[in-house]
Amino acid sequence: MTDSLDRRFRGESVGRALDVVGERWTLLILREAFFGVRRYGQFVRNLNIPRPTLSARLKSLVELGLLHRVPYAEDREEYRLTPAGLELFPAIVILMKWGDRYVPDPDGPPIVLEHTVCGQVGDAYLACRCCGEEITAHTVSARSGP
Repeated sequence: MTDSLDRRFRGESVGRALDVVGERWTLLILREAFFGVRRYGQFVRNLNIPRPTLSARLKSLVELGLLHRVPYAEDREEYRLTPAGLELFPAIVILMKWGDRYVPDPDGPPIVLEHTVCGQVGDAYLACRCCGEEITAHTVSARSGP
């Protein structure tokens, strides 16, 4: 294997990220947190998730630094996204957009995202910060990092 391929597979970013967020319940918990869910009971109700599974996932997300616990009443805590957790928002939005397009609900998208700046339904896409052009699989090339 060439040095660049060996380095690519040894330090594979997607694999490392999936080790953190690749489990189904983890992404759904994060999605709920993005849309304002903060309390244990709300997660259980919205996701219909088994309590032991939710407890384990929340503990893991706190340990990984994606959520943190915040007291809101005596002996009660809620979960808030950390800066690292908030940075996963685009990934959730792109997955939501992909799901709406390729595995659609017959009644249409269950939710749409209104861009609060302009009031329109947001159509998210990946763009280059330098030139503003959309990034697609056809407009990028991979090269070795530093």
